Amino acid sequence: MSSIARYALLIIVTGLMAGCSLLAPDPPSDQSNICEIFREQPEWYDYARASEARWGTPIATQMAFVYRESSFRSHVRPPRPWLLGIIPWFRDSSAYGYAQAQDPVWGEYEADAGGLFARRTHMKHATDFIGWYNRRTHERLGIALSNPEHLYLAYHQGPTGYERGSYRSKPGVQRAARQVERRAWRYDAQLKECESEFRCRHFWQFWPFCSE
Repeated sequence: MSSIARYALLIIVTGLMAGCSLLAPDPPSDQSNICEIFREQPEWYDYARASEARWGTPIATQMAFVYRESSFRSHVRPPRPWLLGIIPWFRDSSAYGYAQAQDPVWGEYEADAGGLFARRTHMKHATDFIGWYNRRTHERLGIALSNPEHLYLAYHQGPTGYERGSYRSKPGVQRAARQVERRAWRYDAQLKECESEFRCRHFWQFWPFCSE
């Protein structure tokens, strides 16, 4: 491929990525209340509920993970360091998207459950990934799906790191896990007050099929 063709291809790919970013929804204006989040993006409720039905992680825990990882920003990445202050350098992590999934584990998810067209920048696939990861954590480490703190510790450190107890020497990670737990409980209490708004909002949904 000539240098001109490579340059043209780079422009096309960059344009497509920019277009996808522009089409992504803005982060919710009130991220402290899961009811307000779902009122702005009601389809996110559908995605999280489908993930809960498939893998078992509660909706509130999934959304607490997303808040912690990306603050509901679809295309966020770790900051890029600059060599000598002028040369953009390689990022320290390949984490990307709502769930900040890294390339290796995202590849495992695609092969095992997500499929080739899964995207880290789509909430449907991000919530499904979180559910899939936590189910794997539960099966390997025995952490209950009702334990957001330790699910997040394993999510952040990986199963091997969790087994080794690597988080015990990382107070920042422990603090983040406790924050995830508190937010999950708060989101869960809020959702109990408003979930009926989202369960039967489509014209094809009717009692009793969407009441539970």
